[in-house]
Amino acid sequence: MESIYLRKHLGKCLTQGLAEVARVRPVDPVEYLALWIYKYKENVTMEHLRQEEMAELERERERAVLEQEALERLKAEELLFQQQLAFQLEMEMQEKERRRVEELQRAQAQLDKEMRMNMENIAKGEDNLHSEEAALDTGKTLAEISDRYGAPNLSRVEELDEPMLSDAVGANVRAAFRLPGSGEEGRATRYEEAREETAWSPESCAAPA
Repeated sequence: MESIYLRKHLGKCLTQGLAEVARVRPVDPVEYLALWIYKYKENVTMEHLRQEEMAELERERERAVLEQEALERLKAEELLFQQQLAFQLEMEMQEKERRRVEELQRAQAQLDKEMRMNMENIAKGEDNLHSEEAALDTGKTLAEISDRYGAPNLSRVEELDEPMLSDAVGANVRAAFRLPGSGEEGRATRYEEAREETAWSPESCAAPA
């Protein structure tokens, strides 16, 4: 048991120390071996610390690599999120633009419909106005038509009321009957001639073509 312990903890140290004493052959080999063992302990401690530092550095390097990978993943996820957000914004803008175009088209169609209806109403109004004017022109007298701009220059004929015309016809007839004649036949002839002389119609007042 003791030999195992000594071999585990002092075997390498004593072997190398005795080999160094045998190689150097100092004046005081015990002191030399003691100093060499002390230096060996210091070197072992420093090597142990150095290995620990190296291990710590390796662990830090691994942590740095992991952090870098995590950072890159975060950047990739952020970039993907930004791309998705930009795509979503682009889709929303396209949807808004499509809706705006549809609204403009509907408004334009409604405006065109209203304009067509207004034009139709205006055309109907003009047709009605022309019909009324034609009806008024039909009911106007010859004198009123001749007064319109562009109408032929016709002489105005004074229109007599029917009772006045009848009075004039009667006067001519009575005057004809007062003229000397030969019996009933002469009076009838003069009566017919008087009616023809005093007869009046709109065609008689029309201007010659």
